[in-house]
Amino acid sequence: MNTENIQNEIIENFQILDGDLEMTLNYLMELGEKLELLDEKYKIEENIIKGCQSKVWLTHEVKDGKIFFAGDSNTSITKGLLSLLIKVFSGQSPKDILESKLYFINQTGLCRFIGTQRSNGLEAMENKFKIIALSNK
Repeated sequence: MNTENIQNEIIENFQILDGDLEMTLNYLMELGEKLELLDEKYKIEENIIKGCQSKVWLTHEVKDGKIFFAGDSNTSITKGLLSLLIKVFSGQSPKDILESKLYFINQTGLCRFIGTQRSNGLEAMENKFKIIALSNK
């Protein structure tokens, strides 16, 4: 699936919650809990995403021209957002990552949970995915 199809699937999943703030927040945190555990050996300074108020680690590996990501965060909401970004970008080619435009945040209503600090952090996370894609192009 391409990044657009994945984002549309995410939007459909959130539409089931019908905009309920509490259920949306719980679902987002649940998605973070389902993120594959990141081995402690990867929770090092070079894997930290700068610009996030929370601690966020992101690692990657390249297989057959596609980039696969893994990550973690020390806060539930940020971890949930990270899990969605990983879902969108993991398994994509560097070109597809670089050309993709994220729109699911606004269309799912997740923007309601993203204040100025988290907005900067989300932008830093997206930029890190794209920097990794650029360096593996």
